Amino acid sequence: MEQLELNHFYTELLQDIRSEQLSLEEGGSLEQLFTKQAIDLLSGGGETADARISFHESIVPRNRHKINAYAIADNYETLDLFVTILKCTEIPVRIQKSDIDTAAKLLLSFLKKSDNREYANSLEESSEIFDFAHTLNASAELKENLVRINIFILTDGIYTGEIPSQKELNEIPVFFRVIDLNYLFNISEKEYVPIEIDFEQDGFEVPCIKADIDNSEYQSYLALIPGHALVSVYEKYGARLLEQNVRSFLQFTGKINKGIRNTILKEPHMFLAFNNGIAATADDLKLKKTEKGYLIESVKDLQIVNGGQTTASIYHTWKKDKADIKDIVVQVKLSIIKDKNNFAEIVSRIAEYANTQNKVSISDLSSNTPFHVELEKLSRNIWAPPISGQSYQTRWFYERARGQYRNARSRDGVTKAKLKAFDLKNPKKQFFTKEELAKFINTWNEVYLEDKLVIGPHIVVRGSQKNYAQFIAHNIPENPDNKYFEDAIAKAILFRTAEKLYGIKPNSIGDMRYITVPYALSLLSYKSGKEINLSEIWKKQIVPDGLQTIIYNLMIEVEQFIKKNAPGALYGEWAKKEECWLQLKTFMF
Repeated sequence: MEQLELNHFYTELLQDIRSEQLSLEEGGSLEQLFTKQAIDLLSGGGETADARISFHESIVPRNRHKINAYAIADNYETLDLFVTILKCTEIPVRIQKSDIDTAAKLLLSFLKKSDNREYANSLEESSEIFDFAHTLNASAELKENLVRINIFILTDGIYTGEIPSQKELNEIPVFFRVIDLNYLFNISEKEYVPIEIDFEQDGFEVPCIKADIDNSEYQSYLALIPGHALVSVYEKYGARLLEQNVRSFLQFTGKINKGIRNTILKEPHMFLAFNNGIAATADDLKLKKTEKGYLIESVKDLQIVNGGQTTASIYHTWKKDKADIKDIVVQVKLSIIKDKNNFAEIVSRIAEYANTQNKVSISDLSSNTPFHVELEKLSRNIWAPPISGQSYQTRWFYERARGQYRNARSRDGVTKAKLKAFDLKNPKKQFFTKEELAKFINTWNEVYLEDKLVIGPHIVVRGSQKNYAQFIAHNIPENPDNKYFEDAIAKAILFRTAEKLYGIKPNSIGDMRYITVPYALSLLSYKSGKEINLSEIWKKQIVPDGLQTIIYNLMIEVEQFIKKNAPGALYGEWAKKEECWLQLKTFMF
């Protein structure tokens, strides 16, 4: 049964990327379309964020290197690099270890070359990795904060061999992961693939006591985790250890807390007394009984719901200050969730109450808030006007929670005829997520809070998590109505039309679509937003030809301005700063 399901998943995956390739709206190579599909699944599962699809390959002997995509974490701690092995066969094939080793070697070669300014300067400005290569060897933030590099080897085949062993590059640990068809299938069926930590295998003793309680929802333990065990886990997983809502919305920066740093450096023996410790949840754990009491042997799906700042501060003080942390011990309140049917809800509630001291509560940010629930209802009940030449109406499907579109399609499409009917009513090109909604709305609306610009294109460029957090905090109404929904869709049509006009390599304005599109539309809104008839765009489901021409010309001007004025050719880094947006407005108007 599992093999049949895997084969069905593989067939659908290939159909998706082939249909996208044939689509006039998308285009692109099969390899890059597969790369995007795989990264979308990883991103949805919280394993990476804000990846840029950027292909570059050299096949020159003794100079071979390759990259398919990259992602720089918002706090500059983590660099995710992606390289793809695409077989595109009729049925899934086994991937050989030699293929994996070659892919890893090619990406490492690219990474080493990009650390050289001469190499970055030798790249054509139109190259997809021009901005990235310059960022790698010139970004002060990246050089200061980078603590781990993850190399993802993506493939549509099946791999059961050894994973390349951990390496170091300029004292930065490099971790390898193989994301094969089985992994993609598993993550498509789940919210994410859980982290499993084996303390005993890694040589750490984590003593604990079991709370004397008995209920059907959870079991609590109090543990003491050595500093070296905590930094080892953090070095490998970083922000992935944080419960997903917490990671997304509490602006986890990894910066060192001065009080924690001083305690580690001056009074490490007092750390346990001074620090409140960590609150965490897990799916399961294994205990080992010893003469001293119980030790945690391993833990499955460890998620820190409170104490991320403590964890990061210990790590960075150890890493940057070369602090001796042998006397550091951190207390952990660990809750094992028994009720698997309500696992996500219980974890989310624990995270909410563990973080009540934060300005923005987790409950205000979850997908179950009234705003999201009401917007979902609107998307299921409001029919878009038929496009010219089309006799039927369609819906814009808002995915409030991950997997809703796929589940609805499976539920309603039990036969080929019903599946076709579902796809006609709910075309995939009209499907959108919470993060995309935030991008469409924040691009169109500047928002100030006490004279501080909290919403603008520079926020959109920072990536989906950062942008979504600002959207929820500063840019949503209490009760979205029909007009709000229709205007939001008009803004979605504007954004996606602009992306299409910008184009796909090699037929594109350049290689800054993720920057140029939001900046150009923000300029359009700033200058003439009230004159743009959003209602008309909703009614016709298309951007008028004259407005398309204006948008296209505006994007050319915006791109030229950013390339001309960005310090040190760091286009992406400068575009994340408010200064870029303010200068652009001054220049254009």
